[in-house]
Amino acid sequence: MKWFIILASFFYMNFAVSAPKAKVPLKEQPKLRSMGEIIEQSSNSDWRPLNPENTMYMELPNGRVIIELAPGFAPNHVENVKNLIKEKYWDGLAIVRSQDNYVVQWADPNSEKPELKKPIKNAKVKLPSEFEGPWNAKKPFVKLKDGDVYAPEVGFVDGFPAARDLKNKKGWLLHCYGAVGAGRDNPTDSGGGTELYAVTGHAPRHLDRNVTLIGRVVYGMDLLSSLPRGKGPMGFFDKNQPFVGIKSVRLASEVTERERANLEIMKTDSKTFQDLIQSRRHRPEEWFAFRPEKIEICNVPIPVRTVVAK
Repeated sequence: MKWFIILASFFYMNFAVSAPKAKVPLKEQPKLRSMGEIIEQSSNSDWRPLNPENTMYMELPNGRVIIELAPGFAPNHVENVKNLIKEKYWDGLAIVRSQDNYVVQWADPNSEKPELKKPIKNAKVKLPSEFEGPWNAKKPFVKLKDGDVYAPEVGFVDGFPAARDLKNKKGWLLHCYGAVGAGRDNPTDSGGGTELYAVTGHAPRHLDRNVTLIGRVVYGMDLLSSLPRGKGPMGFFDKNQPFVGIKSVRLASEVTERERANLEIMKTDSKTFQDLIQSRRHRPEEWFAFRPEKIEICNVPIPVRTVVAK
């Protein structure tokens, strides 16, 4: 009410002093581009390649899933995952869970059987949680002005949906579609990265700051989201369902350049990405009868493109 009174007073005084300015006809206002047009008209400087040291390839029977790791948010877990990869821990293990509208999880199916479970050599089984971490003011945080239910501020950092709390100087990653986290039991230090999951449904933001997120899937989500749903509790495969085997997991830096995927991510601190946010917020396509003029953090896609080698 207070703002209404102030604004009403302002408009009254402004009208008394000068004639009102004519509104610009809608058809004469700058036309927002669609997301497709923005991507098509982007320049090479709007994109960045994946860092091979922070790119994880999971080879499944039907193709490759590519995960970009986020050491800036979970350095200890990312380092431990890299150690697990280097000792080929996931080779021959399996996807054990596919819960509808929630997650796909991969782990050792025999983890509860001491005589059968796969040994861990140099990596750690448990780590202190990294649900959130100290906020680095130098991080290129692209704030979303629309607000958020779960966090004081949300935005994008180096290609990842993230949140920050400047009062407490904390930052964390968000459970948007494709986010990859380290599964845990009730104790907060019970997850070290031996069991990982990817979000395959509507963003379960209630998990934010309850699970350590280590990165996000940037390619191959269709291979995970299309898996048959587990018939056991919480979407785990029951005894009558075969597990989906994992052929191998490697860092991109461990394979030859010829074997690497030539992917690029749109820079989230670029003007082009800001244009994309605006486009998704205001929906310029003619199909829309109602435009909410707002956008939720997990509804902003982060474009990925394949670069054809010349």
